[in-house]
Amino acid sequence: MTGDTRGALARRHVLGAIPLGLGRVALAGLLAGGFPTRAARAAPDGPGTTPLFPPRPPHFPGRARAVIQLFMAGAPSQLDLFDHKPLLASLEGKPLPPDVIGGQRYAFIRPDAAVLGPRFRFARHGQCGAELADVLPHLATVADRLAIVKSCRTDQFNHAPAQIFMNCGFAQPGRPSLGSWVTYALGSESADLPAFVVMSTGSGISGGAACWSSGFLPGAHTGTRFRNSGPPILDVAPPAGTDAAVAAETLALVSALDRRRLALDGDPAIATRIAAYEMAHRLQTSAPELMDLASESAETLALYGCDPAQPGFARACLVARRLVERGVRFVTIYHEGWDGHSDVAGNVRGNCAKTDRASAALITDLARRGLLDETLVVWGGEFGRTPMVEASAVLGRSQGRDHHPNAFTMWLAGGGIRGGVTHGETDDFGFHVVRDEVHVHDLQATILHCLGLDHERLTFRHQGRDFRLTDVHGRVVSGILA
Repeated sequence: MTGDTRGALARRHVLGAIPLGLGRVALAGLLAGGFPTRAARAAPDGPGTTPLFPPRPPHFPGRARAVIQLFMAGAPSQLDLFDHKPLLASLEGKPLPPDVIGGQRYAFIRPDAAVLGPRFRFARHGQCGAELADVLPHLATVADRLAIVKSCRTDQFNHAPAQIFMNCGFAQPGRPSLGSWVTYALGSESADLPAFVVMSTGSGISGGAACWSSGFLPGAHTGTRFRNSGPPILDVAPPAGTDAAVAAETLALVSALDRRRLALDGDPAIATRIAAYEMAHRLQTSAPELMDLASESAETLALYGCDPAQPGFARACLVARRLVERGVRFVTIYHEGWDGHSDVAGNVRGNCAKTDRASAALITDLARRGLLDETLVVWGGEFGRTPMVEASAVLGRSQGRDHHPNAFTMWLAGGGIRGGVTHGETDDFGFHVVRDEVHVHDLQATILHCLGLDHERLTFRHQGRDFRLTDVHGRVVSGILA
């Protein structure tokens, strides 16, 4: 025998084995009742039957049953929105005192960088007297529902690792995200929609899909991306001319084969594939209904500032309300564009014009529908901005702020959170936290607590050790709890 015959032998072996193999599988399936009948395949379970991840009890009774995370990617300037520092205005153009910086180095700032004062006017709002910039007129109307945390701190300085750290508790890709931990722990109340949905108002964020990854948790807990316009998920709708009965039979047969292989191999990737196919089938009905805003009143659309035909943050917020209304457990909306390295005033003004109205509307709409008490809303970015400009030589040329991990502001509202609270404090320059520091792990522990989950008990064994979202850190911020 000459030449390479391995290909021919392999083909011969496969061709000889196929009839016998398929015959064995079919016979075993029929004897065991493993394959559905034709009638069952023609009419499989449709939307509204059982969730792919049935609800599971929390560690203790929690106020929240769902979370909407409004992630302001790029890092908003807390000094121009929430953390008013009048001293910066009087020092504008002068360097910060050397002992404030303390020898720390920054990527785009010289040691003698000039101070940049607040770009907007501040005023107090609500019975709580929360101090907000005038570019947040809509948020000001719901000030008494907010817990504003001015003392946040992170370990990360650059966008991608900081975004991953905020979402996953670890700066490198590969760990489960907050939404994945929550759905793993609590399951879903929706049979028709994914338990964890992700939307974005732009082309993408620096941290990428690692921010909604399931990491080493079962892959079915990965966040499902919904597009903000057009079909929410590509390739879910059946092709034109598809016979519904044939499609249902095909899905049932594939599911039966996958389940048999899962029973034999125990491969978690197969379980993920089964869940994906089943959810895709259900989404053919539920997704178009979800994204069709025709049932929303003109008053509701005006409240959000939402044009149903236009993609954007307002539309995403309204869809987020519809998602939690239908039992979705965790929704994240990424709004990109807050990275104000130059013209921080223009950056903040432009982004507030896109997000302020809808953020406030979401709180108002949830409250009037009786959903706010059981829905936790979290707003914030990956870190803050410095009180100094990027270049000290010509103040007017830059007027931008650099990344600042030492101090930034976030706000929370709804399920489990006490409204009308301002928590924590920074120094007169907004540079360091001086009271009630809240680390990223503390924030994550608090979110889990509102859902009835103990961050120290929520673990998953992987590679010989028990992992958790907060690693070996984290404490619940009791000062903002209802």
